[in-house]
Amino acid sequence: MNKMKRLTGKKILLMAVALCAFGFAKAQETQTAGNTLTLTLEKALEIALDENPTMKVAAEEIALKKVAGKEAWQSLLPEASIAGSVDHTIKAAEMKLNNESFKMGADGSNTANAGLSINLPLFVPGVYRAMSMTKTDIELAVEKSRASKLDLVNQVSKAYYQLMLAQDSYEVLQGSYKLAEDNFNVVNAKYQQGTVSEYDKISAEVQMLSIKPNLISAANAVTLAKLQLKVLMGITADVEIKINDNLTNYEMAMFANQLKEEEVNLNNNTTMKQFELNMKLLEKNVKSLKTNFMPTLSMSFSYNYQSLYNPNINFFDYTWSNSSSLMFNLSIPLYKASNFTKVKSARIQQRQLDWNRIDTERQLNMQVVSYRNNMSASTEQVVSNKENVILAKKAVTIAEKRYDVGKGTVLELNSSQVSLTQAQLTYNQAIYDYLVAKADLDQVLGKE
Repeated sequence: MNKMKRLTGKKILLMAVALCAFGFAKAQETQTAGNTLTLTLEKALEIALDENPTMKVAAEEIALKKVAGKEAWQSLLPEASIAGSVDHTIKAAEMKLNNESFKMGADGSNTANAGLSINLPLFVPGVYRAMSMTKTDIELAVEKSRASKLDLVNQVSKAYYQLMLAQDSYEVLQGSYKLAEDNFNVVNAKYQQGTVSEYDKISAEVQMLSIKPNLISAANAVTLAKLQLKVLMGITADVEIKINDNLTNYEMAMFANQLKEEEVNLNNNTTMKQFELNMKLLEKNVKSLKTNFMPTLSMSFSYNYQSLYNPNINFFDYTWSNSSSLMFNLSIPLYKASNFTKVKSARIQQRQLDWNRIDTERQLNMQVVSYRNNMSASTEQVVSNKENVILAKKAVTIAEKRYDVGKGTVLELNSSQVSLTQAQLTYNQAIYDYLVAKADLDQVLGKE
């Protein structure tokens, strides 16, 4: 009976240990799964737009321009200041006139002054123009932020496509290595039985081993592509990412896009919009410089409280008197040579910007044509390469059967496998080229 109890106790203990081990394993699995981020293209773009430092810098730039806008109109607000002073006269100045002398003050006395001054601009054309310029400056900052967003979307999209290409290439090479390994096992078994020559065995082994370095390089390419995507998304390197996506999924969308009659223009191109805003800024700058030839009017009010020639430093014993004044200040510029030079320089900058705009527009139109041609060429290549993959698979099957019945050679078998691998890699590359060209075209056209 005691023996049965001991056995039961051991079973309970073993079950408890097993449950603890199972729980620990599940915890480790959950922790690993918690650090793995499964991505789609939309999810990658969403994280990048939220976490990438470039977007945060662009947002801060807009905030900075808005503060500058407030600073411009605040120049129209009144300015107020309080000032005070105490003047101790050691020896007062003496004035002599017609053999008579007059003391201008008292020796060893204190004079105290306190005053309030208020200045209010009434007509300041330069400030009005500066306020108008800051509005355009904010618009330019917003457009630059949009340009940063378009550039980030372009980079993240291409990094995502690069990761898909690396993963698909790795899978192709894995399949090629597995096929070569299976063929080697078959050939090696026949060699052991004496039905094939050693040459066939060596050729099959060389074919298998020659794929291994490419497989290792493909694995490294996947790691580097993941790291690049992490950097662009603004996430740390310790977070593992994976994508359950491949280039074949974009084949139908690619053909559908090519069938669309899409209007192509540069109306939303961010570079051209920035040219327009910069030209507007230069025009407003010319108008601002012309305000240097216009008069300005301001009003100032002052209130003074003073006490003269006091023998001590006790302010409460002083006899105080007050005075106030209201002044209007009018300034009319007559001549300043640099004002004319500044206007002339601004007009030259306008002409320079206009020529740069024309040159940039021509280059962008050339890029649009180039990207569209690349997309058309890639579409045609995909059609051709897809058929080539089907034929290459059929060739491998035929070569394997011919070799099995003794009518084919190992060279035919190896050659068919190499052709299949090249066809699959070329097929993936053609889809990738199309997607990259489409991403570049969307960026040039300003599509968000």
